[in-house]
Amino acid sequence: MLIEILYIIIVLSFATIVSVIGKKYGVEYIIAVFASLVVTANIVASKVVEFGDFVVPAGVIAYSATFLLTDILSEKWGKKHAKKAIWCGFLASIAMVLVVKISVLWTPAVFVEGDFLTAFNLILSSTSRIVLASMTAYLISQYHDILAFDYWKRKTNGKYLWLRNNTSTIVSQFIDSVIFVTIAFYGIMPIIPLILGQWIVKITIAFIDTPFIYLACKLIDKQ
Repeated sequence: MLIEILYIIIVLSFATIVSVIGKKYGVEYIIAVFASLVVTANIVASKVVEFGDFVVPAGVIAYSATFLLTDILSEKWGKKHAKKAIWCGFLASIAMVLVVKISVLWTPAVFVEGDFLTAFNLILSSTSRIVLASMTAYLISQYHDILAFDYWKRKTNGKYLWLRNNTSTIVSQFIDSVIFVTIAFYGIMPIIPLILGQWIVKITIAFIDTPFIYLACKLIDKQ
């Protein structure tokens, strides 16, 4: 479990550094990294990994880090920029799906065959159902996160950053887990254990990212 916590800290630290860079050089840096994390999460999700007693897609850390970035964007740049990041991530995901599909369909060179070609096609050929589940869950949960964060910010008069960070992310990640698992695996696998397992892991990451959003905001204010 300790090594998984270390992985989380590394990715969240990177997101924090990017946020500070974005303050100095432009918010586009944050949005670009946000989109790359979304795409990366989708690509590596084909590998299922252990997290304590649970099994989750390997992209869970990268995807959870996107919620940290949208919360930082909402806090320091406003929800307009956070929404822009969501749509950039959505378009980047569509571009990824199109390019990957073309690459899989493209006739390989005569010397490319066997295990390599089989593995390439197997890993990158997500089913339409998985892609639909991912894109639907992404848009709904990310939009909820922004709206919930903004709601709690107004309700608390800009106080209690930890409250809006955790409340918005925990509920949004639950929505994401329910939508994705239900669309992707209903009728194929038992969905309740999958939903609860993913959600618990995402809650864990949400709690860990709390000091990082405070650190990011503090460093941004010093710029």
